[in-house]
Amino acid sequence: MTEKTPGRQRWLLLALAVLSGSLTFSLGLWQLGRAAEKTSLQQARTQQAEKPVLNGQNLKVGADPSDAREDLLHRRMVLTGHWQHQHTVYLENRQMNAKPGFFVLTPLKLEGVGTTVLVQRGWVQRSFTDRTALPPVGRSSERVEVAGNLAPWPSRLYDFGGKEKGPIRQNLDWQEFRQETGLDLPRYTLLQSGAASEGLLREWPVVASGVAKHHGYAFQWFGLSALIALLYVWFQIVQPRRSPKIR
Repeated sequence: MTEKTPGRQRWLLLALAVLSGSLTFSLGLWQLGRAAEKTSLQQARTQQAEKPVLNGQNLKVGADPSDAREDLLHRRMVLTGHWQHQHTVYLENRQMNAKPGFFVLTPLKLEGVGTTVLVQRGWVQRSFTDRTALPPVGRSSERVEVAGNLAPWPSRLYDFGGKEKGPIRQNLDWQEFRQETGLDLPRYTLLQSGAASEGLLREWPVVASGVAKHHGYAFQWFGLSALIALLYVWFQIVQPRRSPKIR
């Protein structure tokens, strides 16, 4: 005779199926939640960029220069001032169009405002023969007008810690850079836009919201949850009833 599955084993299999199905279903819901959050953030960013263009007068906070001005982040701006080339920084291991190079950052002292803002001016390819060489970029001492979008401080890449000095750096710490330069730099930057100039490219990568990726992961988790349920029903309910009884 065929051996029947003991009652304890049946309950154990049911508990495992319920637990696994609930876990995978919850992960699917979490991925949908992440997609909704990113959709909301992307919409808010687009709305900010569609608002009227601002100028340096809008950056006069007058109080704490660490003010992140989140109400102005991603707004289009046109700033007028003079480059502070002595404080230019080359952030290495940055890519544009799948090529390694530097993001070039230079503080801009705004005219008639009394504020200095760090500008992410663009990307330049680094030398493959001399990693310490600084690629030539424009160093105008004249009054300049720079267009772009207000952006957060440059994001950090993995590093091994320690205080970095010199023009070539992996990351740029906001507090340390302020102390080093003596500039009351706010915690935001201007991401310069426009055609290539001064030896710099500005084909900034579009920040992907990742919504499609989260939807794909959610579909996979929901599919796995459904598969667990189907397998349990088939092997624990349907199949035993279809098996011929041996007398």
